[in-house]
Amino acid sequence: MDEKKLKLMKLLEHWVKHNEEHGERFREASTEAEKMGLINSSKELQKAYLKTTEVSTHLRSALSQIEENSG
Repeated sequence: MDEKKLKLMKLLEHWVKHNEEHGERFREASTEAEKMGLINSSKELQKAYLKTTEVSTHLRSALSQIEENSG
């Protein structure tokens, strides 16, 4: 596997991890906001969490495609 593909794969792996960390924090903040009675903010944070899970799915798919094409 060439160096550029390997770098891209490492970058995608990093982004997935980083994105999931942010998503988890959004989910936690959503729960905190709900407990404070900030329902609309909680809903928006929950939407942000869901979007991060969607982004992670796309990043994993991109990584998978590289792995399949490198095999």
